[in-house]
Amino acid sequence: MSTSKKDDKYNEKLREKYKEARTVRKIVIIVLSMIIIAMIATGVSGYFYIKNALQPVDPNSDEVTNVEIPLGSSVTTIAESLEENGIIHNSDVFRYYVKFKNESGFQAGSYDFTPAMTLDEIIESLKTGKILEEAIFTVTIPEGKTIEQIANIYANHVSSITEEEFLEKVNDRAYIDSLIDLYPTILSDEILNEDIITPLEGYLFAATYDFYKEDPTVEEIVNTMLMKTEEVVVQYTEQFEAYGYSMHEAITLASLVENEARTLEDRQMIQGVFNNRLETGMPLQTDPTVLYAHGWLGEPVDRVYFKDLEIDSPYNTYKYAGIPIGPISNFGQNSLQAVAEPIESNYFYFLAATADGKIHYSETLAEHERKIDQYIQN
Repeated sequence: MSTSKKDDKYNEKLREKYKEARTVRKIVIIVLSMIIIAMIATGVSGYFYIKNALQPVDPNSDEVTNVEIPLGSSVTTIAESLEENGIIHNSDVFRYYVKFKNESGFQAGSYDFTPAMTLDEIIESLKTGKILEEAIFTVTIPEGKTIEQIANIYANHVSSITEEEFLEKVNDRAYIDSLIDLYPTILSDEILNEDIITPLEGYLFAATYDFYKEDPTVEEIVNTMLMKTEEVVVQYTEQFEAYGYSMHEAITLASLVENEARTLEDRQMIQGVFNNRLETGMPLQTDPTVLYAHGWLGEPVDRVYFKDLEIDSPYNTYKYAGIPIGPISNFGQNSLQAVAEPIESNYFYFLAATADGKIHYSETLAEHERKIDQYIQN
């Protein structure tokens, strides 16, 4: 075969490949264009859907609808009620909007809404609306109380509830599962650990609660308290995450510093000590966890001696390193703040319950032992 014929055949193959390549490119361009158009259409559709859901249902309507928000209603329940009454477009969008704006403190009450109201106006109304009636009674839950003590307090205020009934309810697995679904920002499957003594320990916030019916149920009481916990706790979520703590771990640490000190500064200092110990794998060695373990085993002790440190409990921070499996009590807001905003230092030890009433901090064990001799034994 002559050279020219070979060249012609080669050139013909090149032209065929070029045509195929052009065809493939065209197909790819068409397909990609269709995908991009579909994505844009979906995005635009989603954008306008959400934008519409954020707008008033009917800006020109002056029709007034009365909506009653029962005591203990969650944001989900409120949102569904507003959608059912035609006050908002979409309950899910409303819920996410409330979470995005970090809004809370919604009150039970009777509200007059119109479809012309914006989401911000509705939210503000829910926070400042008129309560249905004056509180029939109030209950104060102090800081540092265990769930058993909380049950006893309510049993003394609500005639229809006994301490045993309260504890039975808050330890019911099906009920706890339902609460995890209702309060996912603060409750997780971590509270279902089989070694945890009672799932809601630490989660019933220390505060004064108003009740608007004479005999609230355990469910209504727990909902009221968890709503308060959620309101206070979620504002610190980002700080907890920055330290690598889950919500459960942060609440557990808050319960520890609650029982170790009284002032915000000391709680922040002690949390700084805890952080240093956790980073180096040193046990937290905090006495309140030992007291808690003994109390639930029916062996309550007033103070910790060396023999008490041997108790085999996952709450015992002398025997097991790391954060204990769960809280040992409820806590006040500044204990939570201490976990979110600890004071950093080089301290690894602290000495409380001293004669001078102060907490003394040390960097080394030798220094700590000298302070024990100085402030405790003498």
